[in-house]
Amino acid sequence: MDTTQLALLALLAGVVIGGSVSAVIVTSLRARDRARTETSLAIPEGVREVLHGMDDAAVVVDASFTVLAASAAAAPFHLREGRSVPDDQLRTVARAARTGGASATDTIRLRRGAPPAEPRLVVVRATRISPRLTLLVLRDITERERVEQMRRDFVANTSHELKTPVGAVSLLAEAIESAADDPPQVRIFTARLTAEAARLANLTSRIMNLSRLQSADELADERDVSIDEVVAASLDAHAIQADSAGVQVVRGGKRGLYVRGDAQVLSEAVGNLVANAIAYSPRGSSVGVGVKLVDGIVEIAVTDRGIGIAEGEQDRVFERFYRADPARARRTGGSGLGLAIVKHAVQRHGGEVRLWSRPGRGSTFTIRLPQTEAPISEPAPKRGRKKKRATVEATGPLPTNGEPV
Repeated sequence: MDTTQLALLALLAGVVIGGSVSAVIVTSLRARDRARTETSLAIPEGVREVLHGMDDAAVVVDASFTVLAASAAAAPFHLREGRSVPDDQLRTVARAARTGGASATDTIRLRRGAPPAEPRLVVVRATRISPRLTLLVLRDITERERVEQMRRDFVANTSHELKTPVGAVSLLAEAIESAADDPPQVRIFTARLTAEAARLANLTSRIMNLSRLQSADELADERDVSIDEVVAASLDAHAIQADSAGVQVVRGGKRGLYVRGDAQVLSEAVGNLVANAIAYSPRGSSVGVGVKLVDGIVEIAVTDRGIGIAEGEQDRVFERFYRADPARARRTGGSGLGLAIVKHAVQRHGGEVRLWSRPGRGSTFTIRLPQTEAPISEPAPKRGRKKKRATVEATGPLPTNGEPV
């Protein structure tokens, strides 16, 4: 007997016995419907369709934190229908909304994709849509926060760093004007002016590259990139530097590995590590560049046996304009932006960069990127004259500074 039939019986009974029985029956029916609603896991009509049309990650979870419905954007956060919510922070927000009876909002960090992908900054809003169901909406604000931080850093750091070369150019220009009747002195000042102008141009270029990496939403030229080509391009670009410094670069490790990304950005990142390793290595020493594959992660390690980095400074070397050895940076023309560019370039590719270093023993910087399958058809190698490289192919173990393997 359905609810309508029971209600009709209650009305008839009320006519017969004065309405007291009908009131009791109607109250019982309402209590039963309320209990069914409170224990029901049925998703309200239209909610699933709305989720499927959302650009943000959104899920409906029950009291046991099982995902009952999810938008397509929720999958990278490991939120899929039929599975439990894996993150304790999300559970806390959902629990607060369900117990408090109102919406709950929090800003948390969640990993999107598989390690070593960087955690994303996410605003989570939880709303109770029934006694047992909660709607979670996740909005990724990582890019917005990155742009805001970039703007703050640009104003704070760049204005300070540009003062030195700009001031030097101005003073040298005045010195040249004062020494107009002394040709040898003019030549000296001109040489210094040229050096400062080159330093200023290099600094400006690096600032623009770093700002582009921090502000762009997507990579400009994303494709399957050969790690062999990235390493070769990086070593070719710094062959003259290695030869001038009397440092031998030894290359070894696994061949034929590929990652997904921008070849130019990756080549610049690896090149910055190679340039630093050469600059901080003593004459007559060697720098090792090795590639290996570990559990689906491509590792590119650049090892030197230079001065090393103190443990207290290792967390800061990736900051903009930070220099562990300011005196050496001035001698080598370092801008303090190379490692910051490496960090952001690698993060743009869903990877990370690690550092091992000991004072007096050297440093090893390791870029870790998710592997991708090699293209089905590889382009034929170009024939022609080979470039002279200051690089040696390793036939045995690469140079090591004692870092853990």
